[in-house]
Amino acid sequence: MTTWTSDECAAHWGVQVTTWNSYVSRGQAPAPLPDRDERGRNRWDPDAVRAFARPGAGHRRGSGAAEELLTEMREVGARVEELRARQRELLRAGRESGCEISAMSQALGISRQTAYSWLKD
Repeated sequence: MTTWTSDECAAHWGVQVTTWNSYVSRGQAPAPLPDRDERGRNRWDPDAVRAFARPGAGHRRGSGAAEELLTEMREVGARVEELRARQRELLRAGRESGCEISAMSQALGISRQTAYSWLKD
């Protein structure tokens, strides 16, 4: 059976080891397994740690669903950056073709000020 140390449990929850140990002492985290490792350290069942609802302001709500949402947010953020770069390319091409700033900014869905600042870059 694979087990985790307090370091691994804390890393999974995104907290410091001292915070993890405090949660354990207050019953806000799973209890360690009864047997210690060869170095005398407490060990935890990874499935129990994953399933336990983490307390605190930064806890992961509905961990599986939340992680899926965060993954989707990262993907959208990356696509937004790609689209922003394409907007800049089109703006420069429009300038070279003699288009007016107001028409280009409206077509791109950006302000004229943004268009001017992008053209300076």
